[in-house]
Amino acid sequence: MLRRTKIVATLGPASSDPKVLEGMIRAGVDLVRMNFSHGTVEDHLSRVEKVRAAAERCGRTVGILADLQGPKIRVGKFENGKIQLNDGDVFILDAAWNQLGNQERAGLDYKELPNDVSKGSVLLLNDGMLEFKVTEVSGSQIICRVVRGGILSNNKGINRKGGGLTAPALTDKDKDDIKTAALIKADYLAVSFPRSADDMKLARELMHEAGGKSMLMAKIERAEAIPALAEIIDASDAIMVARGDLSVEVGDAAVPGLQKRMIRMARTRNKLVITATQMMESMINNPIPTRAEVSDVANAVLDGTDAVMLSAETAVGDYPVETVQAMARICVSAEKEVEDSVVEHRLARSKFARIDQSIAMSALYAASHFKVKAIVALTQSGSTALWMSRMSAGVPIFALTPVRTTLTKATLFSGVHPITFEPSSKMPSVALVEAEEELVRLGLAGEGDLMVMTIGEAIGTSGHTNTLKIVRVGDHKKHK
Repeated sequence: MLRRTKIVATLGPASSDPKVLEGMIRAGVDLVRMNFSHGTVEDHLSRVEKVRAAAERCGRTVGILADLQGPKIRVGKFENGKIQLNDGDVFILDAAWNQLGNQERAGLDYKELPNDVSKGSVLLLNDGMLEFKVTEVSGSQIICRVVRGGILSNNKGINRKGGGLTAPALTDKDKDDIKTAALIKADYLAVSFPRSADDMKLARELMHEAGGKSMLMAKIERAEAIPALAEIIDASDAIMVARGDLSVEVGDAAVPGLQKRMIRMARTRNKLVITATQMMESMINNPIPTRAEVSDVANAVLDGTDAVMLSAETAVGDYPVETVQAMARICVSAEKEVEDSVVEHRLARSKFARIDQSIAMSALYAASHFKVKAIVALTQSGSTALWMSRMSAGVPIFALTPVRTTLTKATLFSGVHPITFEPSSKMPSVALVEAEEELVRLGLAGEGDLMVMTIGEAIGTSGHTNTLKIVRVGDHKKHK
């Protein structure tokens, strides 16, 4: 069974060995995440070369996601690396403190934090493990009472409960890293902590200025992003349900409902969506997932996510290949329980401004009424395949294109399988026959199978898909 849900894996020390990387790709990785919080430009270039070489050896297409660090709102370092705080302790976060931290105070890398909080504000540190209540703000000092204690170590993150931190989404480092993303020809650029559509628009302008063509992904992880969700999605090509920081800011109980809402909103707006954070966390150290993790991944699939993402599991974990294998197995099993979308319901509410979009939707409609083996889209930009991927007709969608960037971007489209294909002729009738023969050669279709195929009469031109044809494999030979 061809898996519809895509798998994103984060690269790191655990996945730097070419053999491990190849094992992960063979196990099912569709897109790799480059975490720009770590590494130099040279490191990123080297990793991308390794990924592309490994993908070629595996005979697969693998996309590249460049993930910007975003604003670092963290405590500084400590004299002994860490401290133990107990409930009721007084602790000072000091934006002017330039020395190593101690049992009484620590510095901040985000110097504006004293301006963003006031008496009564609640600060959550180390992914919410520790909770501070602000009792006073005096100049550069934020004086806190420890509500929930624990170990606080170097450079742990800080969130304000309910949101409200004013740090800009794009730092100077991020702006430089956008140039790196353009240099490595990243397929997707993830923007951390956007609060509005303007953050995404600025990132897009900077990407274009750098000569890049990455699709823009908004990581939804701030409380302020939730009221602005529709405008952020509309300004992006994709979103990531970044459940870590979001959970800390809005509360863990709110996240499952928000996840479902975000996935639904993204798909109805023809945008892509990744579900991320702690999906297989226990597999950092264990060879099998917990039952709760299996359910978490399966529920994201049932929610309709395009992709599920691995972070530390493949970046620093002990079992990167086994983790990908387990995730692929869960996705395939969960997909058997997904009811095919009621295409007619969506079509009845849709208005199409473009001919190629109406062709894509017509292909889904036809596929839902006939017992077809596959939908085949001969495409330049990938738009037809993207629209098709927003609903499931219960059959695989093959995106056939000669354009390398279209192939790699399609690695994130749910249910879409990119295939390199360049017809020998610009005549649609010839191209369709050659596409049919290519699918047979690859073992993806056989004699007598029914397929829905789409193509543009202006072959080689983006946005000109205007033809739909239902074919039975092998029939063209009978009519010669």
